[in-house]
Amino acid sequence: MARRRSRARLPLAVMAAVAVMGTTAVAGPSVAEAGPDKPTIRYTEYGIPHIIASTWEGLGTGYGYAAAKDNICTLADTYLMVNAQRSRYLGPAGKASPGQSQNSTSNLNSDLYFQRINDNQVVERLLEQPAPNGPEPEVKEAIRGYVQGYNRYLAETGVGNITDPACRGAAWVRPITELDVYRHAHAEIIMGTADPLLDGLVNAAPPGASAAAAAAAKSPTAARRAKSARETGRRIREAMAASRSDSMGSNALAVGAQGTSGGTSMLLANPHFPWQGKNRMWQSQLTIPGKVNVSGASLLGLPAVNIGHNDDVAWSHTVATVAPFGLFDVQVDPLNPTMYLVDGAWQRMTSQRVSVDVLNADGSVGKVDRTMWSTRYGPVTASVQGIPLPWVVSAHAVRDVNMDNLRALNTWFHLDQATDVHDVVNTLETTQGVPFFNTIASDRKGNALYADIQATPNITDEHAQSCLTETGKILFNQTLRLPNVPPVSIFDGKRSACDWPADPNAVAPGLLDPRKQPRLIRSDFVGNANDSAWLANPEQPLSFPRVMGDTAAPRSLRTQELILTAQNRINGTDGLPGRGFTPENMRHLLFADNSRAADLALNATVKGCQDVPFGLVLVDGNLVNISEACPILAAWKSHDFTADSRGSWLFENYWYRLAGGKGVESLPWKVPFDPKDPVHTPNSLDPGNNAVRDSLARTVLAMRNAGIPLNTALSDAQKVTRNGEQIPIHGSIHELGVLNVVTPGLVDGKMDITFGSSFIQQVRFAADGPPQASSLLTYSQSADPTSPHYADQTRLFSAGQWVTERFTEEQIAASPALETKVLD
Repeated sequence: MARRRSRARLPLAVMAAVAVMGTTAVAGPSVAEAGPDKPTIRYTEYGIPHIIASTWEGLGTGYGYAAAKDNICTLADTYLMVNAQRSRYLGPAGKASPGQSQNSTSNLNSDLYFQRINDNQVVERLLEQPAPNGPEPEVKEAIRGYVQGYNRYLAETGVGNITDPACRGAAWVRPITELDVYRHAHAEIIMGTADPLLDGLVNAAPPGASAAAAAAAKSPTAARRAKSARETGRRIREAMAASRSDSMGSNALAVGAQGTSGGTSMLLANPHFPWQGKNRMWQSQLTIPGKVNVSGASLLGLPAVNIGHNDDVAWSHTVATVAPFGLFDVQVDPLNPTMYLVDGAWQRMTSQRVSVDVLNADGSVGKVDRTMWSTRYGPVTASVQGIPLPWVVSAHAVRDVNMDNLRALNTWFHLDQATDVHDVVNTLETTQGVPFFNTIASDRKGNALYADIQATPNITDEHAQSCLTETGKILFNQTLRLPNVPPVSIFDGKRSACDWPADPNAVAPGLLDPRKQPRLIRSDFVGNANDSAWLANPEQPLSFPRVMGDTAAPRSLRTQELILTAQNRINGTDGLPGRGFTPENMRHLLFADNSRAADLALNATVKGCQDVPFGLVLVDGNLVNISEACPILAAWKSHDFTADSRGSWLFENYWYRLAGGKGVESLPWKVPFDPKDPVHTPNSLDPGNNAVRDSLARTVLAMRNAGIPLNTALSDAQKVTRNGEQIPIHGSIHELGVLNVVTPGLVDGKMDITFGSSFIQQVRFAADGPPQASSLLTYSQSADPTSPHYADQTRLFSAGQWVTERFTEEQIAASPALETKVLD
């Protein structure tokens, strides 16, 4: 595709004023002259680097150096993972996080998974392909530079002098190669499949012939087979729903000219990414004069901006409801379970011996070998999300739509240079590299864009209904309405016609035609909070193939909250002054931490509490007096999860017991879901329902047993610890319908935030002038506890404060914290 250039402008006088003193960091705006041919890092407040160079390679060099300086241990640990060496250095029983969830598998299983990919030279083959399936020239140049920058920092510092104790002196910290970086990028792209399937893929083994024959001889009735299929489908969907509630998510809101006050458009980016590990985000500004000038954040170690803005366009991503994989049920020969039937003929599975190094308990290094099996459709798995798929009468093979995808790198490099939302759509269609994300964008022209254009399996509704197995129908269709669960297909592998067909309009075989994928451009607003594309704007519901998600189904409370926040602000009915969004009220509304669940159910909960005779409830063999909870909840009239709120922690724990892991529709509402009014239904919680009373009683009992007062302030209950300092964190889990999502959990045996608001950005465009932006990296730029930027933005987040962005050269030069490093 023709490259479009953003309006990056850099005055020559400013270019000549970039400070340099050898290669050491110096404070002050200017002490000597240096041309833009030397990669230059200018740090402003909170350690945010503004990297400028004259080439893509130079830009990558600056990014690699600065990223390593802040997070070398996290990066080195990631390269250890993608090179399948965690067991060699850290032991096989340790935990790895290759997917969206934290610590989702063992080091051994992670190594076996990645070693198979490496043995098959998946990434190397992709690198040999021309664009769009292979990386474009500027991508290669930037990654070449990134490697130089990373290795330069490591050489200057030395492994033994790394300040972060997590990897100081570690044998596994080493210089990297370009292949390491591409393997890391590929691992990020396939993580939507790795999470639910990794363990099953590395542990699938055929049964002995006698066991398979005995199972086949039992020959259950059709009714029993159908019942078993339904039960398996139900269990998988419930497991996937539970997993997605504890993994990545996001909100994003784009507001067009009709929804803004004093500007042409605005964007709120609010991804909910992990606070630890390889999926941390890292903030930077990247500039090549005349080519690109983009500010925002990327997944750590990818030298581009994934979520951010340039002079004309701002964009964000949210986790979509597309399943990036599908399964194929293949009938096997009972006497030879590695033979399977296709189109009436038996075919032989292929086997592959995978071997990884493992650190033994005595310090020696041994080997673990595993034989893995594949079919024409892909590798065989033994489970999905931990639910067994027995290899007896049939086996299940996996096809991953992203296994041959490095195109996402091209996508993000193009987005960094987009000129308007139409350019964004063109980028998404011509690269089809987005792996499992929606894209929400606004532009200077006053447009707001929602697009779910990504690498999607080519499964039309007609193809699905002709090929789905009984279990597949449960997973793919709306038989079980659970929140945000992707429609996973299980197709009849006995028919080759059920494979994903090639579409001439798609970028690669097996991908859905991008023109069939939903998009919407409006002048008021569009948004997404991890539900499907159906209600990107409720005034214009979207339709799309079922493989991309559901329609006419209940929305999550967080989706309702996002839509109502936009509608009420544009209409001026939210109690704030005026109509339309401004930077101030957009930031305020996110950190107001309002709970849609409390709006809908608090009053009924209080009534249910007050109506319990003598306040006594018998649950789980305990007689619990809940009367103390009633006035505490009644006094929580603000319905917010700000730090000083009281009653919010009690309500959160109660609501999680009542609603956790269930669809909104399954709760005891008096008014059921109505597809004609999806933003306001279901509603009216039944206060007399036993589930309401029992959930509250269990919560009261649990808090008392933990020694937590029922009226505890949120700031006393929800904190993170940084170098001994306890920092209160506002917000709540997604089930509460709060936009500012934070998910507490155990990290290395201590309470922390595992997922939640990460890189937050608010951008406003006007007809003229630079974009106005504020941002916040909630967990701060560095994972190194010795860094001054280990917790500085975390304290800002705790206080509800933002960082005013420095984007223009004048703004950068005016920073009182300015430090400059030139890489000669």
